[in-house]
Amino acid sequence: MVIEQKFFSQMEDRMKKTLESVKKELSSIRTGRASPTLLDRIKVECYGTDMDLKQIANISSPEAKLLIIQPWDKSQLSNIEKAILKSDLGINPVNDGNIIRLGIPPLTEERRKELVKIIRRKIEEGKIVLRNIRRDVMEDLKNNQGISEDQLRRGESQVQKITDKFIKELEEIESGKEKEIMEV
Repeated sequence: MVIEQKFFSQMEDRMKKTLESVKKELSSIRTGRASPTLLDRIKVECYGTDMDLKQIANISSPEAKLLIIQPWDKSQLSNIEKAILKSDLGINPVNDGNIIRLGIPPLTEERRKELVKIIRRKIEEGKIVLRNIRRDVMEDLKNNQGISEDQLRRGESQVQKITDKFIKELEEIESGKEKEIMEV
């Protein structure tokens, strides 16, 4: 019995989802440039429930160092302001009664180094998830009674190649994000 290709494609799908999840987490890390994705994790108390900021307001970036938040319901301005102040962004919102402006200050050298540590931690967490997927697949291969030892070795080799490919992609993402943050 030959190891089915869908076995490896399912593994790759799980690893791709992990990669996308890490990319999404890293996109919310501030790089000194204004980007609406900085506000993706912010939840606002709105009508008795917590909602994503992007669900209750339009977020735009007219300049490299400025974000503008324009709520659809002006009565939510103070709630949005409170949510931004509570977040870990370290940015003070300016509320003019119609919109909220967020000036993105330049990052200090110390803050850049902190962000690089956060990035490395998130990348390492992603690698751990990839290794756990590899371990699960290797166990499934070993528990499959219908394959020979040679097929098992070839399967394990293919699993390792796939894992190495995704870990390399994570490392490329890490170096690109670090370069982006350390850029003054």
